[in-house]
Amino acid sequence: MPQAAIRTSIQTFGDLDALSAAAAAELAALAAEAVAARGVFHVALSGGSTPKKLFQLLAAKGPRALPWDKIQLWWGDERTVPPDHVDSNYRMTREALIEPLQLEPGRVHRIAGEDPDPASAAAAYAAELTAALGPGLVFDLVYLGLGPDGHTASLFPLTPALAETRATVVANQLTAANGPGAVVRITLTAPAINAARHVRFLVAGADKAAPLYQVLEGARDPARYPSQLIAPSPGDLAWLLDTAAAARLGVTP
Repeated sequence: MPQAAIRTSIQTFGDLDALSAAAAAELAALAAEAVAARGVFHVALSGGSTPKKLFQLLAAKGPRALPWDKIQLWWGDERTVPPDHVDSNYRMTREALIEPLQLEPGRVHRIAGEDPDPASAAAAYAAELTAALGPGLVFDLVYLGLGPDGHTASLFPLTPALAETRATVVANQLTAANGPGAVVRITLTAPAINAARHVRFLVAGADKAAPLYQVLEGARDPARYPSQLIAPSPGDLAWLLDTAAAARLGVTP
């Protein structure tokens, strides 16, 4: 059977501030829509400097700007480090968003990156997700970033998780080719991300221009550019870019 058409859009902004403001406005709209329809909004967050700006902007708007009492926070991936480690995605979000807004711990669902058994931590997170979202595991919104090597979440080039078709969360074994040291990261799989109602890539910076071009306009090679695996259906996919990241695409804000 032919693959269903994926609803995809590309939005380009003058800088990271403008990108973050647009993302914040859309987040508020999607949260209101989900809460009205289902009483809850489940969002998977990403790490990195680009979403940090979004989180800081949301925190600055104050606790009444969004229905935070109906929003459940999850993560798309995590490093195998304690929650207070400088590299922890959870720590970044805690400092930029959770603590400033004093969000209730019961609505914050972090990955236990400190677990000495990453596979066990991945299984526990998958079970927690299934208990909250049901076996279909449909997030309302998933935020993603794009690495200079074309990875997203912790789906790195030429790693085992790229071939996963059934599991929703896995401990993905990286190699020295993926970065310093052979490490393990815990990540949502492409099938879990692709089940979401809305998926948003937030991509900023000149170092993202080359991989972005390859992912969007190059030959299909998801083993080398894992971000090409992201194709939500029947949900929608949008790329929010700043001009530096979009430089090779020939689009303007």
